[in-house]
Amino acid sequence: MDKETQMEIGKLQMIEQKLQSVIMQKQNFQSNMLEVENAIIELKNAETAYKIVGNIMISSTKDDLNAELKEKKELFEEKIKTLEKQENKLKEDSKVIREKLEKLSPKNE
Repeated sequence: MDKETQMEIGKLQMIEQKLQSVIMQKQNFQSNMLEVENAIIELKNAETAYKIVGNIMISSTKDDLNAELKEKKELFEEKIKTLEKQENKLKEDSKVIREKLEKLSPKNE
C-alpha cells in the first residue's frame, strides 16, 4: 500500500470518528428537545408550575416556565441544525475520500 493510500485511509478514519461523535451529539440534543417538548405539553395541563434549580424545587409562573422551555427548545433546534450541517459535510467528505480510494485501489493490485 503506497503512502497516498495510507494517508487517505487515515483521513477517512478521522472523518468517520468525527461523524460518529456528531451523530451522538445530535441524538443527545434530540433527546433533550423531546423532554422539553413533553414538558411544554405537560405544563399546559398543570395548575401550578415548579422548576428545579440546583438541588431545590421552586415555584414559578406557567408563563415564565413556558417561555424558558420554548427558549431551550429553540436553542436545541439550532444546535441540531448545526450538527446536521456538520454531519452532511462529513458524509460528503467521506464519500469523496472513498471514491478517491477506489481510484487508487486498482494501481495497487
